Amino acid sequence: MAVGMPPATEQWAPRGGSFDIRRILPSAFGRLPAMPSKLLRGMGCMAYTLLVFVIFALAAYTSFSVFVRSGATTVPSVEGMSQTDAANVLADQGLALRIAEGRGRYDDKVPADLVARQSPDAKSFVKRGSTVNVVLSRGPRRVTVPDLRAKTLPLAQAGLSGTGLALGRILEALAPHREAPGSVIEQDPDPNASVPPATGVDLLLAMAAPGERYVMPDLVYRHYDQVRPTFEARGFKLGSIKFERYEGVAAGVILRQFPLPGHPVSREDAISLVVATADGAP
Repeated sequence: MAVGMPPATEQWAPRGGSFDIRRILPSAFGRLPAMPSKLLRGMGCMAYTLLVFVIFALAAYTSFSVFVRSGATTVPSVEGMSQTDAANVLADQGLALRIAEGRGRYDDKVPADLVARQSPDAKSFVKRGSTVNVVLSRGPRRVTVPDLRAKTLPLAQAGLSGTGLALGRILEALAPHREAPGSVIEQDPDPNASVPPATGVDLLLAMAAPGERYVMPDLVYRHYDQVRPTFEARGFKLGSIKFERYEGVAAGVILRQFPLPGHPVSREDAISLVVATADGAP
């Protein structure tokens, strides 16, 4: 027969002594008295935290209510408006407009004479009767184009750099009025034009004009004594003059020439001639 637990009516105890359940669960019996104390402390902390939150919420609500009842209003946005329109919009909210001292500020997005900045900012809460300071726009920053005509390219570049402008395209053309080569004939934009900073200024420079060119006439069989004074009177230079005997041709008649007839010639070019001499001449 299997050995089991003793009957309920019997007092069971282990061998060697009486039975004590606290020896089996000593830790549980040791903590039982401490559990109610920690629970109470936790509930007290929660109650204190809840009380502080309620007091803070009531104080915030009361302050906001007093603030609203005292005549507070929201600042409207007046940026981008004219001075008159901004003053009217602020007056509708019981606020006053004041223009900030100074000449305003440059603004690339807001046209001149419109409100560029405001303080306090839009949607801020202020009391009625408060003042809103605004700064008027002076529009985009502009610079005046200097007069670069008759200046050399280095001087023109220095003038543009000093005014915050950039050098644009550079073109060349023959000077119509004999301007110095390399000097500025025209510019775009024109002098004294008002342009944004860093605008490029195109320059037209004078080119060195080539000498005047003429068509060389046919001098063969013409008399040298007639040709020479005519050319010298017009500024042409006669270079090498050679004399040769040529049968059947009178002395002083031009036999050959350089440049050849029809070729271009300038006053700087030397004209060479071969002239016939009389029979028996060296």
